[in-house]
Amino acid sequence: MKLFLISFGLLALAFAGIAIKIWGKKNGEFSGTCASQNANFNEDGEPCSFCGKMPEDCENK
Repeated sequence: MKLFLISFGLLALAFAGIAIKIWGKKNGEFSGTCASQNANFNEDGEPCSFCGKMPEDCENK
């Protein structure tokens, strides 16, 4: 029971941290979330399936 409460508390703390980050950001958006902007995830140079940007159009260089 003690392990469950500790695990639940840590999980709740993680969710609260993410919620505070979203609440503190303008329009609730994370910055640089496209996986295609990361060379480790996009070895073929394909556009992002979410926003359509090419890796060279990345704003977070």
